[in-house]
Amino acid sequence: MQHSAGFLKLVNEARSKVTEITVDEARERLEQHPGAVLMDVREDHEWREGHAVDAVHLGKGILERDLEMKYPDPNSELLMYCGGGYRSALTAEAAQKMGYTNVFSIAGGYKALVASGWEIAKG
Repeated sequence: MQHSAGFLKLVNEARSKVTEITVDEARERLEQHPGAVLMDVREDHEWREGHAVDAVHLGKGILERDLEMKYPDPNSELLMYCGGGYRSALTAEAAQKMGYTNVFSIAGGYKALVASGWEIAKG
């Protein structure tokens, strides 16, 4: 997908402020920290087409509104992914601005999860 210059500028600024991890690092974190949350921040239609098994869905459009209700502890470990790792950088930055201190963006997003053989669910 071709992204606009303005969008890429926002993403690059966010990436400079958040921690990006690889799919392998995400697997390790989820194994080592049973309370860690794998969070899909894509749109509803993307989620329905397929998502990582054990992921929760909190789309970018409602993240700021619902995050504190679903995960009131600002120390919650949140591993976010989107389609390709762009929107998850933006949502990770937003969560940090809200006071969350243990937030990660998965580089490559859903595409990287699928390529790595991550178990995928439909619906």
